[in-house]
Parts: sequence; C-alpha cells; structure tokens
Amino acid sequence: MKRSAALLLLCSTLAVRCLFAAEGAVPKGVPHLDHVFVIMMENHGYAQILNNPNAPFINQLAKSANSATNYFAVGHPSLTNYLEFVGASNFGVRSDNSPDWHNTSCTTNLASGIANTDTPASPNICPIFGTGTDAATPAIDYTNETSGPPGELDINGIVSVPAAPNTSGKTIADQLVEAGRSWKSYQESLPLSGADLVNISDGFYTNNTDFSKILPVQNPPLTSSDVVALYAVKHNPFAYFRSVQEGNNPRNSLKNTVGFEGPNGLYADLGSGHVPTFSFIAPNQCDDQHGRGNAGPFCNYDPDPGNTAGTQAGVNPALIYRGDVTVQKIVTAIKHSPAWHDGRNAIVILWDENDYSIAPITNQVMFIVDTNYGKHGVQSGRFYTHFSALKSIESGLGLPCLNHACDSSVPVMTDLFSSGDGDGDWDDL
Repeated sequence: MKRSAALLLLCSTLAVRCLFAAEGAVPKGVPHLDHVFVIMMENHGYAQILNNPNAPFINQLAKSANSATNYFAVGHPSLTNYLEFVGASNFGVRSDNSPDWHNTSCTTNLASGIANTDTPASPNICPIFGTGTDAATPAIDYTNETSGPPGELDINGIVSVPAAPNTSGKTIADQLVEAGRSWKSYQESLPLSGADLVNISDGFYTNNTDFSKILPVQNPPLTSSDVVALYAVKHNPFAYFRSVQEGNNPRNSLKNTVGFEGPNGLYADLGSGHVPTFSFIAPNQCDDQHGRGNAGPFCNYDPDPGNTAGTQAGVNPALIYRGDVTVQKIVTAIKHSPAWHDGRNAIVILWDENDYSIAPITNQVMFIVDTNYGKHGVQSGRFYTHFSALKSIESGLGLPCLNHACDSSVPVMTDLFSSGDGDGDWDDL
C-alpha cells in the first residue's frame, strides 16, 4: 500500500484531523505583487507594542497602513517561528540551536521524526532537506525555556497544529528560484566574510575568531563569549537548509545573505532600485527589540519583574524606541527606493513571537502590511498566523502554497493585501 493511501486509511479509521503538507495550488486572493519586503522584529507581544509611547512610528504606521488585530505567532522559540514564516513548518525544529554546518551525512529531524528541542537538549540542527514529518505544535509548550507547568502558550493556547507527515524541506526561497525569481536575506551586523559557518557576530568578530591572534593578549583573555551577538544565525532561517548551505544553484546560496551596509547590502540595493522579488530584513539583536545582556543599557534585555511580565511596564523602553527608529529608517529607505514605485509592492512588519506567553498571555503579536496600492487603514480582526502570512505572500507572488500554508484552516489575508478593485489576482493574469 502506498504511504499516502495508508495515511488516508489511518485518518478515516481513527477519525482524526490529518494534515498533508508539501506544495499545493497557488493560493488566490492577493493581487499580483512585484516586490515584498519583510521586516522581522523580536520577542514582544501585541499589547507590549500597541500604543507604546516609545514606538510612535510603528503605531502610526499600524493605523495608516493595514494591520491585523488577531494575529498569532505559531510556536517557540525564535528560530521555530522564522522557519514557520518562510516555510510554513517548523521542520522538526523546536529550538534555537545553530546549524550543523555542511553535514551532509546527518539525519534530518524531518527524516527521524524526532524534534530538535531545548528541553531535552538537542545537538546542532542537521541541514534541512528532503521530506518527512515535522513536529506537532501543542497548545501548551514544555520544550522551550520551561520543562513543566505552566509552560508557554503556542498560538492562543487553544489551537494546536498536528505534525504533517509529508513536509517538504524547502522555503519560499527555493520556490522563488524555481520560478525564476530572486530573494535575499538582509542581516544587520553580518561580518564581511559572509554567513557561512557564522553563528553570531557583532559585525567584526564572530564565533570563529581566533582571539589568541589579537595582540597584545588581554587580561583576562578575550573569548567568543565577549562577542555581542548582534547577528544571530537563528534569525537567518534560510541558512539552515542544505540547498542554501551547499549553494549548488548559485542563485540559491549563502551569498544571498548580505548585510545592511556595503555595495551589495540593503541600503545600496534600495538606493539603486535593484532589489530581489523577496527581501527578508532582519535588524540586529539590539535593533529588533530582542536585546543583549552585554550590550549596555540601551540594548539590555527587558527587566520584566514578575508582576509586570508581558506588559509595557516590564519592557526596556530604550530597546522599544531603538526598534521603532530602526523600522522607521528601513521603511523610509524602502519608500524612497525606485523599486517602491515599480509595480505593486508590499512591506510586511511583524514580530516573531511573544516571549512572554505564559497563561493567560497568548502568543499574539503585531502584524502590519503597507502597500503602494489599494486600501489603507484596514484593521482586520480575522484569526491569522505566520502560516497565513506566507500563504498570502505566495498568493501575491504566484507561488504554490507550501507545507502548513496549504492547510484548509489557514486563510489568505485578502483584507490586508486587497487591491480594492477586484483585479490583479494571479488567476486573472
């Protein structure tokens, strides 16, 4: 009996909801898009950013553009959500572990069906490829930062996502290249040497730096623990895939990951108007509101005393402001770019997860869509997740739905990406 037929029989026999991932049809509902710019921010919940006086630009944009008031990250921790946004699956990864770089003989989590988790601790992540079963997303998570009650709430603490047995180990980057289109991952504070083998960097020093060659030797000696982890590979999801690590297709390699500065960086590309179809933009961990414990008071982690956890009173106001200014700088640069005035384009701003989602606080985050066409000022109360975001971008770019974005329960964000005229869908072209 074929695997698909056996699974269908199992589903019908057990009367359970089985999900079959991989790729499906091109989703309908979003007008044709020429360029999509995604800005990924970090670790703060909807209520921590909404109406926060230290985030004036973000809040003004949420009102003047379009925003989702019922949008949820899927799992935990950060890397899991980055993977879910670009590939509509966690691919069996429920940790922030670094890649097992260029290991072509290890067994992927998709193939083993065993999740890579923080609890219990797992090794570095085998480069993702092939097909297999991803990890289920429970309503309450005990595999990240906590090993027992109360746990962290995934999504809204009610909805869960079963593991998909036919998950394809690819992302929207692979889809774009297959369709003859382009992508880049813009990573602030990436070292000049590029992304290969780099897990952390402050733009100068990395986890690979030989500090013994920096003379005279300091006392105490410098080590990689002294590096402020501004760039973090866990925020560069494409680097976890074998296709990108090995770069057999030169249009789909680690060379697609560049910094913000320099001749091929974000601001140079925007200035020239030569931007890819899909731009994934990740500010560094001081500018994305994540924070670092060794980077000074303006970048310090949220103080988060217990009685203010998950509220604006528990955050570092300087960190929120720094992220707000960063978003303003990037959005302004995009809108001043010749690319913004070429065709139909969208800017998507979102947060990877709510790092404070202990009951009753859910994994709700802010999600903003700004376009150079159509309706503005829309505030949608429809239930959306990272899977909906990918499905909507795939719809606009004419790409097949991928993995959990193909689930019938995942809606397209037609209200937030609407042209307002009923024209321009890919199926009308």
